Amino acid sequence: MTRLRVGIIGCGGIATIKHLPSLAKQPQVDIVAFCDQSQRSAETAAEKFGAAGRQVYTDYRELLKDESIDVIHVCTPNDSHAEISIAALEAGKHVMCEKPMAKTAADARRMLETSKRTGKKLTIGYNVRFRADSQQLYKLCRNGDLGEIYYAKAHAIRRRAVPTWGVFLDEEKQGGGPLVDIGTHALDLTLWVMDNYKPKVVLGTSYHKLSQRENAANAFGSWDPKKFTVEDSAFGMVVMENGATIILESSWALNTLDVIDGRCTLHGTEGGADMRDGLRVNGEHLGRLYETKIDLNADSVPLAFGDTAEKATDKEMRLWVDAILNEKDPVVRPEQALVVSEILEAIYESSRTGKAVYFDNTTS
Repeated sequence: MTRLRVGIIGCGGIATIKHLPSLAKQPQVDIVAFCDQSQRSAETAAEKFGAAGRQVYTDYRELLKDESIDVIHVCTPNDSHAEISIAALEAGKHVMCEKPMAKTAADARRMLETSKRTGKKLTIGYNVRFRADSQQLYKLCRNGDLGEIYYAKAHAIRRRAVPTWGVFLDEEKQGGGPLVDIGTHALDLTLWVMDNYKPKVVLGTSYHKLSQRENAANAFGSWDPKKFTVEDSAFGMVVMENGATIILESSWALNTLDVIDGRCTLHGTEGGADMRDGLRVNGEHLGRLYETKIDLNADSVPLAFGDTAEKATDKEMRLWVDAILNEKDPVVRPEQALVVSEILEAIYESSRTGKAVYFDNTTS
């Protein structure tokens, strides 16, 4: 196989802003099928990004009947991630599904099981991993420069940037608000750089505070409180099996000036690192404390996946294509994404019950 024929299911913003432009840059990819409940949306995407002979669908089941398609990208609301991904895997397609992996951890587990059974690759769209600062932080951690990382913060905080379009505010469609929208990116990044995927206990809280205000100031226009059925903020404390602690903070609307989204702060035995102003590392050397800001554009800075000038989403798609064509594991493995979904679900459960949620890792 020297070329990949790709189909897109869901032709809304995440497809047309992220997936399709970056896929179109990959020389070994032909985007040949476009599916959306709105035929007009599918046709518009096909006209802009489609290869010769492209097809347009309003029913994903019809698209999946095309045996010539190698890869499916799932860019639909969270409640349909599992249904469509599993159907695509069963149809013999490799699948990239947008984050979060699924609306529920049980559905995410079914996706993983189907991928293993069919032998088809499955990855999740955690594109934050592919930024230059994320890659360099990953390299620092793998090299042992921070030592044992025993405390971390996963940041996904906005002052007032509630997404008021689409189904973002619909709990039934999405399963949650900022925790599953932006908190999921911050948690995935933190677990990945720490290489720690064994949670022991989770305590969480979620809030519907600013969401119920009429005519609230917001970067994307005011929202309708009656339609704002997800939380506006959620926070969690995760204690890992090895004793490490992770604090996850997520909000679309919080009265704060400390805004930081899709980043993490790490504290280790040999040093610390944060992503608040580029990438900064601190520690002790020869009896003196130091702090260093890493120039991510310097030729001397080796990244996990190459060129700093390459856009993160382009890098994400390039490496996904490479994994399929050269029989490699994808950078974002479904086993890792499943743990993210399990922790997010535990935060919601803890908030609902007021009790800590304990994990059983004996079978993992």
